[in-house]
Amino acid sequence: MAIYALGDRVPDIDPTAYVHPDATVIGDVRIGPQSTVWPAAVLRGDYGTITVGARTSIQDGSVIHATATEPTTVGDDCVIGHLVHLEGCTIEDKCLVGSNSVVLHNVVVHTGALVGANALCPNNFDVPSGAMALGVPAKIKPDSVTPEMIAGGAALYVWNGERYAKELRRLD
Repeated sequence: MAIYALGDRVPDIDPTAYVHPDATVIGDVRIGPQSTVWPAAVLRGDYGTITVGARTSIQDGSVIHATATEPTTVGDDCVIGHLVHLEGCTIEDKCLVGSNSVVLHNVVVHTGALVGANALCPNNFDVPSGAMALGVPAKIKPDSVTPEMIAGGAALYVWNGERYAKELRRLD
């Protein structure tokens, strides 16, 4: 597992979290209980703080970074899809950030919102609760997210993290 301190910046990973051996966690990164970080994901807290809440899944190939002035925060019960880039933003609780999307500085994705696959949320963008952000650059589709669209995703990855912690074994 590639978990690194950088000077006095040391990751703080809850013992119930699962970080895949092929993920990379560097510096000031905090990962909450039962969260999962999957292969090729990189969480790089070299300049600023990255916080991942409880029961949140950071999918394969995602890159999370922070700046010295803009931390990156991901709340509880979120799914951050494959190949997502988050930088200097806030993702509140129970959000879904779709595969290959980009969420940049000072963006807030409010509780229960969804960022669609391949969307670009530019600096200082706001995604209201219950809304979808779709397209490049993203446009808001208000009041279009139902709880069913988000429910269960994070729980599935909690279970899968527990499964991987018990069953994953390298064969070479």
